[in-house]
Amino acid sequence: MHRRRRTALVLTAAIAAAAPLLTACGSDAHPGAAAVVGGQRITVSQLENRVDEVRRAQRAAVPDEAQYQQVLASTSSLTRDTLHNMVLDQVLHRAAQDQGISVTRHEVEQMRANLEQQAGGATALETAWLQKYGIAPARLDDNLRLQLEAQQLAKQLGTDTSQPAFWKALSKASQELRIDVNPRYGAWDVQKSSRVDARTPWVREVTTSAGGGEPVTA
Repeated sequence: MHRRRRTALVLTAAIAAAAPLLTACGSDAHPGAAAVVGGQRITVSQLENRVDEVRRAQRAAVPDEAQYQQVLASTSSLTRDTLHNMVLDQVLHRAAQDQGISVTRHEVEQMRANLEQQAGGATALETAWLQKYGIAPARLDDNLRLQLEAQQLAKQLGTDTSQPAFWKALSKASQELRIDVNPRYGAWDVQKSSRVDARTPWVREVTTSAGGGEPVTA
């Protein structure tokens, strides 16, 4: 039997637990910006395009209209969740860079191959990531790269993603990036370290073995 290892993988909005406030930015200060990260704008258009990718993938995966309407209802916070994911993906990437971590294309391909093997093929894996994590198929490799960065960051820090040392690294990256979020997309509760207007799971896990892994909720 293959030895199984559980790796917590950061995928959604509240990755900055114990991190500084993601402050609100007014539209006058950053016109057209959904958020500003490291001085770079995530435009409303970029956000809408990312959301459209997910919606098109959901529509293709669920052709039945009644079922599709159920999908829409269950993902009504997709725009806000997507923005926070886009912001916090950059936080994780910065934290990994600060530790000199660089994930190769081969590592991403290997992880994907392992996951496809357990999921039952490429289409099955893409469907699972879309349904459970709101990741469009075109963004799957990018997401896997970030997950590998999270895994390697925790390993280099001698910890795992549930421990303070990991969150401290993310907090430092958040401070460096000076994140501002347009208030139309929500606010950040400093005390709870979570979005105040949505129930959003913040950690997903992939259980992997020597042959691959499958996504499960944390």
